Amino acid sequence: MIELSTPAANTHGRVALVTGAARGIGLGIAAWLISEGWQVVLTDLDRVRGSKVAKVLGENAWFIAMDVADENQVALGVAEVLGQFGRLDALVCNAAVADPHNITLESLDLAYWNRVLAVNLSGPMLLAKHCAPYLRAHNGSIVNLASTRARQSEADSEAYAASKGGLLALTHALAISLGPEIRVNAVSPGWIDARDPSVRRAEPLADADHAQHPAGRVGTVEDVAAMVAWLLSRNAGFVTGQEFVVDGGMTKKMIYEQ
Repeated sequence: MIELSTPAANTHGRVALVTGAARGIGLGIAAWLISEGWQVVLTDLDRVRGSKVAKVLGENAWFIAMDVADENQVALGVAEVLGQFGRLDALVCNAAVADPHNITLESLDLAYWNRVLAVNLSGPMLLAKHCAPYLRAHNGSIVNLASTRARQSEADSEAYAASKGGLLALTHALAISLGPEIRVNAVSPGWIDARDPSVRRAEPLADADHAQHPAGRVGTVEDVAAMVAWLLSRNAGFVTGQEFVVDGGMTKKMIYEQ
């Protein structure tokens, strides 16, 4: 069963495209934007779940299947959005091969490396490329979902770390290329408990998981969604080319083994 809050109605006609939105952070962002009155187009590889969550989210949610690493699918998907709604005001690039861990570097398969970079880095570039003309027409905004792993690592995470580091560089490059009409920013989440609410209740995190964070808890999808929504809003009109870290303070915490 998919459990979500009921969003409010669309009040001002703005349209956002959110990738990787069938679950987790992407779904949380989509739900938050709908609650603020956006029409949201959700995309994902998972057709079945994507269609179900769009139905739960209500009339201001619409789902299309898309592999963001396939330029033909991106072009057709963007054209479908424009055909359906006639405009595009925001792009949120969240789709990713999200497992940060590969096997050891010596055993890392090149096909896996290429797929991670294709989805996590080439995908946002392709989406920006095909969405830019329509975003420009409405002084739109792009938010890329990067990661704190762009700046720090655990072992055996080369593909994911490289893709997210590249995404930060792509973000400021796009901000310069597409400005002033289009603003482009990145959000880098830390540990976010992105599981479905029913799973979080059934299998709560340990007290130690929360206590290690300077903010006193592990993050939620709503923490990330609130930041994304602000960056897409007119209140962030002077903000572009920036990275916003949403990690409960963990990347500022000095940690030594005792």
